[in-house]
Amino acid sequence: MSLKKVSANQPKNFEFNSNTKKIALEILKKYPEKNKKSAVMPFLYLAQNQNNNWIPLAAIKYISKFLSMPYISVYEVATFYSMFNLSPVGKYFIQVCTTTPCLIRGADKIVKVCKNKISEKENQISKNGECSWTEVECLGACVNAPMMQINNDYYEDLDEKSVSKIIDSIFKNKILNSGSYRGRKNTAPENRIKNDGIDYA
Repeated sequence: MSLKKVSANQPKNFEFNSNTKKIALEILKKYPEKNKKSAVMPFLYLAQNQNNNWIPLAAIKYISKFLSMPYISVYEVATFYSMFNLSPVGKYFIQVCTTTPCLIRGADKIVKVCKNKISEKENQISKNGECSWTEVECLGACVNAPMMQINNDYYEDLDEKSVSKIIDSIFKNKILNSGSYRGRKNTAPENRIKNDGIDYA
């Protein structure tokens, strides 16, 4: 497993804003006081969401104090899991699934669009600073392959044309809706297939 890149440019300070802190306190109520360190993963998510999709070292230090944990313990969690970013990824972070089901259905073409429209290399922020992209392992939406995740949302049943439109909408700061781009509902069959009298389309 390769080491996760930690940004060389770090803010000096970090703390939860009032809204994030309110959510954090609600999360803590789910754990006994002696086990409050169990909230470390949701706290890292909160920090990442507040800080434009990445977690600075100051946030790790802040969370360690908040949860009365050693700094290194929080750092280990942040560096272990792929969903935590330790360097800027832009306002919109695009994760393209290239595992076998998606690859068979054209994920390589989605990657090509990302290279042409965003940046030639993975994890390189676009020139306008809005987004970056990376290849990832299975995101669990194989039936709706090929697909990609943008921040917390899934974009499914994609092709080159739909991906181009989605990325263009990001650059206009009016991102298109998530979901299927072939008009499916959830994982329903595509061609209005009926089974036992139920219309799945």
